[in-house]
Amino acid sequence: MTPNPPPFDPELDAALAVVTERIPREWNLELLPAMREGEALVLPSDEQLGRGGAFQVEERRVPGPEGAPDISLLICRPTGVIGPRPVFYYAHGGGMILGRNRSGVETVLDWAQELGAVVVSVEYRLAPEHPHPAPVEDVYAGLVWSAGHAGEFGGDPDRIVVAGGSAGGGLTAALALLTRDREGPRPIGQLLMCPMLDDRNDSPSALQMRGLGVWDRSANEVGWSALLGTARGGPEVSPYAAPARAEDLSGLPPAFLDVGSAETFRDEVVAYASRIWQAGGDAELHVWPGGFHGFDLLAPHAAVSQAAIAARVRWLRRLLGE
Repeated sequence: MTPNPPPFDPELDAALAVVTERIPREWNLELLPAMREGEALVLPSDEQLGRGGAFQVEERRVPGPEGAPDISLLICRPTGVIGPRPVFYYAHGGGMILGRNRSGVETVLDWAQELGAVVVSVEYRLAPEHPHPAPVEDVYAGLVWSAGHAGEFGGDPDRIVVAGGSAGGGLTAALALLTRDREGPRPIGQLLMCPMLDDRNDSPSALQMRGLGVWDRSANEVGWSALLGTARGGPEVSPYAAPARAEDLSGLPPAFLDVGSAETFRDEVVAYASRIWQAGGDAELHVWPGGFHGFDLLAPHAAVSQAAIAARVRWLRRLLGE
C-alpha cells in the first residue's frame, strides 16, 4: 500500500490550486504542438533579458555534435564588468519535450546579476522528434564551444558552472558525467534544481505523488518514454540519458542539489546526492519541506521559495569565492 503523500507547504498549496488549473490533467504527446505554441508566446524578449541595460544579449549559432545541425546559444553578458567573469552554462527544463533556451533563464540571470557572471543558455533538440542521445550531445557541444570561446563573450573558461532545472537538471548531471568521461571541459560546479534523473520512475515519492502537484508519475512516464522509447525502464539505459543509472559518481565537480519534499523527484535526488558522497564527492543537498516541483518558479514570493533561492546564491558565492 502506498503511504500518504507529505503535505504541501500552506503558502505553496494556495499557489498550486491556481497553477493546476493551467496544466494538463492527463499528459500525452498529442498535447505537445499546442503546449509548444503557447510556450513560445511567453518567452522573454531581448529587451526583458537585458534588464534595463544590465546585460548585453545575443543569440549565436555554433557547431552542434558531429553530423548534427548547429545549435543556438543565448548569451547574456553583464555590462560594465571588467575582466573574465564566471560563466553559468544553463540547460532549461521541460520534461525533455518542451522548452527553449529562454525558458526559465530569468532564474539564472538573477544569480548572474548578483555575482557579475555571464549566462550561456543552450537550445537542445527535444524528444520525441529527437530522442537520446540528441539532447545531451547538443548540451555537450554547447559546453565545448563555450569553454573554447569564452574570451569572445567575457567569460572565464576556468570558472564554468553548469546548471539546470528539471529535465535540464538531469541533462546537467549527465553533462558532468559525459565531460568527465570524454575528458572534455571541466566545470567547477554543477547546480541541479529538482533534476530528472531516473527513467525507472518507481521510487516511493513517484508513487506517493501520483496525480498530485505539477509533474507527477504519469507526466514523468511521458517524458522518459519520449526520450528513450521502449528502452525506458529496461537494463540498457545509458547514464548519459538517466544519470541515476551511472555506476561511478566519482570525479565529478562539486554539486548542489535541491528538491521539494512533496514531489515526484524527491527520492531519486536524495539517492543521487548520497551516492556522490559515497563515491567521495562533494555535494550540498536541500529538501525543501512542502515543496512541489518547480515551486520557487511558480510561487517565488513564498517563504520556502525565498529560502531555496537564497541557498543557491550562497552556494555559488562560496564556490566562486566572490
